[in-house]
Amino acid sequence: MTVPGREELPSTLERSPAEAQRTWIKAHDSAVRQYGEGERAHRVAYGALKHTHEKVGDHWERKEKGRKAPSDPRSARPRQIGGRSGQGVDERATKRHLYDLAKDLDIEGRSRMDKGQLLAAIRKENRARTRAARGGR
Repeated sequence: MTVPGREELPSTLERSPAEAQRTWIKAHDSAVRQYGEGERAHRVAYGALKHTHEKVGDHWERKEKGRKAPSDPRSARPRQIGGRSGQGVDERATKRHLYDLAKDLDIEGRSRMDKGQLLAAIRKENRARTRAARGGR
C-alpha cells in the first residue's frame, strides 16, 4: 500500500516549516495504514499536528515552548464525543501569547480584546489569509 501523505499535503502545510509537514505526513500515513485513505486519516493527522503546532495566518508554526498539548476541545476528546474545533488556534495558550500572535497578524483593536475575542479575531484572520494564499477560493 502506498502512503500518500506527501501527495495530499494541505496547502497550509506546504507553506509551513518542514517539522510541521513531517508531523502531518507521519500521522496521516500511519492513519491510512490503519483506517484507509479518507477523511478519518486527515482528522488523525490534524489532531497530531495540533498537539505541537498552531495555525498562524496561512501556515502552521511550532507552539510556544512547553505547550505540547491538544489545542482545542475537539483535539482533546475521542472522535465520538465531538466538540468544536479551534481551527488550529491554541485555545489553551496564554492571553499574552494570543496578543503577540494578534500583533504579528496586525489585528486592529487587539489591546482592548479579552482572550475570547483574541481567539475569534485570530481564527478570522487565519481564514482570510488562507483564503488569500489559495487565490481567493
